Amino acid sequence: MADKRDYYEVLGVQKGVSDDELKKAFRKLAKKYHPDLNPGDKEAEAKFKEVNEAYEILSDKDKRARYDRFGFAGVDPNYGAGSTVYGAGNPFGQDIDIGDIFNSFFGGFGGRSPRNQNAPRRGSDVEASLTITFEEAAKGCKKDVSYQNVETCADCGGSGAEKGTQLKTCTNCNGTGQATVQKRTPFGVVQTTQTCEKCRGKGKMIEHPCPKCNGTGRNRSTKSVTVTVPAGISQDQILNIGGHGNSGYNGGPSGDLHVYVNVKKHDIFERKGDDVWCEIPLTFSQAALGHEVIVPTLDGKVKYNVHPGTQPADIFKLKGKGIQHLNAKGRGDQYVKVTIEVPRNLTSKQKEALKQFDELCTPANYKNSNSFFEKVKHLFKE
Repeated sequence: MADKRDYYEVLGVQKGVSDDELKKAFRKLAKKYHPDLNPGDKEAEAKFKEVNEAYEILSDKDKRARYDRFGFAGVDPNYGAGSTVYGAGNPFGQDIDIGDIFNSFFGGFGGRSPRNQNAPRRGSDVEASLTITFEEAAKGCKKDVSYQNVETCADCGGSGAEKGTQLKTCTNCNGTGQATVQKRTPFGVVQTTQTCEKCRGKGKMIEHPCPKCNGTGRNRSTKSVTVTVPAGISQDQILNIGGHGNSGYNGGPSGDLHVYVNVKKHDIFERKGDDVWCEIPLTFSQAALGHEVIVPTLDGKVKYNVHPGTQPADIFKLKGKGIQHLNAKGRGDQYVKVTIEVPRNLTSKQKEALKQFDELCTPANYKNSNSFFEKVKHLFKE
């Protein structure tokens, strides 16, 4: 554990940070170190995993509370904590509440009764990321997402016992999952009921562990699901896929899959809300005389007549050419900002032509320039 950094330090936040600030910090770092944006960068990949691990703990209310109180020992399976306690050689473990551990020492934690380990419990949620293009975010798409989850072992049906064998009733608690113990305290002998240490509250023992899951009743697998990405989705939004998380316990429901969406930057378009912005360059002559330009949009190319006398930074609007409103009818607009490109590397003939043109111009041709210099003249008037 010595090589781990404090989870708050990893995310660059202070202890006591709000959920919203925590999520904002996580999304910023997850985007920065995302493997799709740093192909082949092992250091970025390691940091991405570190950031995800920190957020997975701190975003969970119970895990965060245990981490704040006990540090890594409160959430690391090798220390016998976290939402589950893992047995030796058990990568997924049997769920044992941290309170049950304290029961064995203090006869109950906070006055709470031991949890029924045989009751149905919901599986935990899992996370995955998905990178899509600007156009796919605007119009929607279907994508296959790969992720890892933990499933009930198909061979033993989650019992942990080898196929064809039976679980044995625990002799320590006679199948109740709870044992009565007496402890000597400064106040005398106290009798308490606690989770059975031998069967961990199950009431049953495994004599012949299932070889496929090593007696855990669960196996990790890589799965793929086709996700429908709705039109209008934006950067860092989360798609929730119900029932695709880790399998539940004792017949409980599975958790959910949370898919974090990353949208690639576009070479031309920029998104502002549901509007699309872009810039289009014009020559001096095109801006002065007017010109029919070809404007790229999400629906393809469209023609637009730029009026004579168009100025740098003028903006025109293409109504309804923006991004589909998320889960609603209608679309945003597209705004096109004009830039004027000044010609370079002029020949002598071209320079002469421009000089002649300039001589033919009158103050009426340059409204802004004349207005500016009139103000300057009055400003420095003696």
